[in-house]
Amino acid sequence: MKQFVIEARQRNVLFGLMALGVICLIISFVSDPINDGHHLRFWTNLLQNVTFFTGIAFTATFVTAATITVYAGWHTAFKRVWEAMSLFLIIGLVGILIVGVAGKMGIHNIYHWMDTANPDVANDKILQGKAGFLNFTFYLVAIFGFGGTWYWFARKFRALSMEQDSANADPTYPYYKKLKFFGAMFMPIAGFTSAAAIWLWMMSIDPHWYSTMYAWYTTASWWVSCVAITILLLIYLKSKGYYQEVTTEHLHDLGKFLFAFSVFWTYLWFSQYMLIWYANIGEETIYFRQRMGEFPVLFYGNIIMNFVLPFLILIRNDTKRKMGSLGFVAVLVLIGHWWDFFQMIKIGPYKTALEHAAAGHADGGVAHGGHEAAGHAVAQAGHEAAQAAGHAIEGGGHEVVKAAMSATEELQAINDANFFHYTPDMTIGYGIPGLPELGIFLGFCALFCYFIFLQLEKAALVPKNDPYLEETLHHQVEMHEAH
Repeated sequence: MKQFVIEARQRNVLFGLMALGVICLIISFVSDPINDGHHLRFWTNLLQNVTFFTGIAFTATFVTAATITVYAGWHTAFKRVWEAMSLFLIIGLVGILIVGVAGKMGIHNIYHWMDTANPDVANDKILQGKAGFLNFTFYLVAIFGFGGTWYWFARKFRALSMEQDSANADPTYPYYKKLKFFGAMFMPIAGFTSAAAIWLWMMSIDPHWYSTMYAWYTTASWWVSCVAITILLLIYLKSKGYYQEVTTEHLHDLGKFLFAFSVFWTYLWFSQYMLIWYANIGEETIYFRQRMGEFPVLFYGNIIMNFVLPFLILIRNDTKRKMGSLGFVAVLVLIGHWWDFFQMIKIGPYKTALEHAAAGHADGGVAHGGHEAAGHAVAQAGHEAAQAAGHAIEGGGHEVVKAAMSATEELQAINDANFFHYTPDMTIGYGIPGLPELGIFLGFCALFCYFIFLQLEKAALVPKNDPYLEETLHHQVEMHEAH
């Protein structure tokens, strides 16, 4: 069992990609298509990536707890990778805290429900009805209370696993018993707190809209991405001479997870879409209608990358044993779910910013016209309305009905023109990712991998005294011989 050591070349490449990410963050700060002074492109890029990688770390912690609780042993040979991933929580939570504090200070308006002094927020019945949950205090509770609890459990699993390495053969069971106790404790806590955190950090970006399946959907996306990164790391580490204990059968098992949960993610996507479409409630359907009509590249690209292509490639059993095919799908799925987070996080703030810009422009036009012109227009409109009313009364009920029908047809025409027939929006940074967005993603990938490598240096890659180690290695050999 080789001890992992970060090579100078690996360090240089990762630092270079991290520097690229910082440069691209700066570019997104200074080159924003929406010049409203809030640097929305920068802050949404930061939120998208920190929530994406924080969620991957969370699901690594959750699955570690789940496998311990159900006495699973198939993953034991590489469980240190998941333990290392889980500790990234601390970095991700700091990033989410920065975004939240900046929003409360008015530096950006991603969470416009935070601006409680704004009359639009104060007079919004929906936001006021949700104020008991949508408030900055609860946002901090989600970070320090919920996220802090996740990190404590992640460190506990890691510490007990490493202590088990230095124990003799006999005392290994007490360590596993402790792991099982904390694993069983963590799972229900994680189930509740993760949903609340997802609602606050992501779904509240569109505060008038909600979905009871949003948390399930997002967590499934995190888990599929976690599997994809695990596959890529193991393939890379094996190519460098590490993890020779990880066989093709281990990768095959991970490939089955990648395939199965890509289908499960699609089931949740369709269920969320179908239920909202079937109910046909305006404040709910607008979420999907906007994405289908105005952002078709994001909407349909999401389905192609995260379901259609993985399904067609991985449905064959042998492709899950070929490192090339499996690695390609893992890269595709990782980018695809990052793409999904892009459309979940970017569109709501972007549309809100456009609406505020349009409202400000309209207000400026009225002010420029002067109070006298406005007063004259109101007086003239009132006079014409009085004349129209007189004619309608003289004309009898027929004219009233005719006028009402004309107004209904006019409203329907406006509704059709502005709501149901969208022009695709390809604005770089919002309607579609640009080069800065891709550079930021690569920078966060490098940061995530570098952090994992630092953790892998601190312990044996393969646990020495885990009670399921021999079982999983023999099991893999037996499976290989059976095939």
